[in-house]
Amino acid sequence: MNTRHLEGKVVAVAGATGPAGRATLRRLAAAGATVIAADIDAQNLEAATDAVRREVPGARISGQVIDLLDPQEVHDWADHLEAEHGHVDGVFHLVGGWRGSKSFFESRIDDWDFLHDRVVRTLQHTSLAFQPALVRSQAGRYAMISASAAHKPTAGGAAYAAAKAATEAWTLSMADSFKKETTAPDGEPTAAAAILVIKALLTPEMRAEKPEAKFTGYTETAALADALAGLWDRPAAELNGQHLWLTAR
Repeated sequence: MNTRHLEGKVVAVAGATGPAGRATLRRLAAAGATVIAADIDAQNLEAATDAVRREVPGARISGQVIDLLDPQEVHDWADHLEAEHGHVDGVFHLVGGWRGSKSFFESRIDDWDFLHDRVVRTLQHTSLAFQPALVRSQAGRYAMISASAAHKPTAGGAAYAAAKAATEAWTLSMADSFKKETTAPDGEPTAAAAILVIKALLTPEMRAEKPEAKFTGYTETAALADALAGLWDRPAAELNGQHLWLTAR
């Protein structure tokens, strides 16, 4: 594979300071992309982008403090990025969060409220804001991280499974929009929205802390980052609306 296969691509990463975000920033920068990292915490964002600059010589990366719960702020950010760079080729929604309970009866509606805002609402805002730019891109890609729990909910995970299922449905609607709003001469979509499905993430720190643990079904953050960077290796028509399972079904 060409190690700089994302040269010329402009990619925005929402939720950039978590473990998945940091791994993805490094992977995209190493592949030559211009990366815009977004998070609400300015200090964590600066630390994440500075780390990429140290680890990836010549990295083209910048940070943007964004409140993803403010739809106008997200729309303004999308417009600014397209105006500044001329195109936006990728948007990755890596905003995470988990709430659960010991039993179904003990499920708390305020857990749903938290996940609705953090997981669902932020995805709605980024997808709506960036969809027009991704349609205009020569190779637009939108990706979210879902969980196997959305496909097999547990009694105590109702709020989490429902939130992930909602984001999947929303993303599939975006994928349908790409089918209908393509500008390719052959009628094929040039943009794609994909859902990456994991059980849970495995960070290098977790592995170091428990080197003998098997972490069955977990997806390493580096493997997730590789999968995201590889979205441009597949035609949009083949990728659009697909679930990409990074754990056993």
